[in-house]
Amino acid sequence: MQERAGASTLTDEQQTGATEARPQIGHSRAASARTAFVLFTALVVLILDQATKVAVREFLLTSGNSSVPLVGGWVKLTYVENHGAAFGLLQNQSLFFIAVGLLVVAGILIGHRFVPAHQTALAVCLGMQLGGATGNMLDRIRYGHVFDFVDLSFWPVFNVADSAIVIGVMILAYHLLSSPSEQHPSGGNPEK
Repeated sequence: MQERAGASTLTDEQQTGATEARPQIGHSRAASARTAFVLFTALVVLILDQATKVAVREFLLTSGNSSVPLVGGWVKLTYVENHGAAFGLLQNQSLFFIAVGLLVVAGILIGHRFVPAHQTALAVCLGMQLGGATGNMLDRIRYGHVFDFVDLSFWPVFNVADSAIVIGVMILAYHLLSSPSEQHPSGGNPEK
């Protein structure tokens, strides 16, 4: 390439566009880390949910009791087959709940990409919701109902998946209500 007098020369990096690729690599790593947080959290919730359901179901069925007190009358393990939604709504609508579960899982898997990479708490709360939704959806597919067992006697009986979903939604709501909206430039990093 010929150089004109007084014209600046381009470095090899500028000619190849490598300087533009570096921020994208950093953004790609952050996006990968965010996805890893979501999936790892979902896997932990799913394993805890399914393991506790198996253990408690076995314990209650072999003990011959449908309810066993743990902390006086305040906390009990109670065998409940939930064929509906929260609070017993929409009973015997398994196909509907499986379809809704699939939409929720797909929405979280697509939507987590829009969470800023530096918002680890949001990635974790989406993972909690993903793991909980997957756990309850698997129950509906396998058994036609969700097994609930934590009985606080003043609240409807629930399970680990339900807890993860509720806590994840509460963290998300808290963040959305308490954080000022952030402006993000095209690079995905918040303005300072």
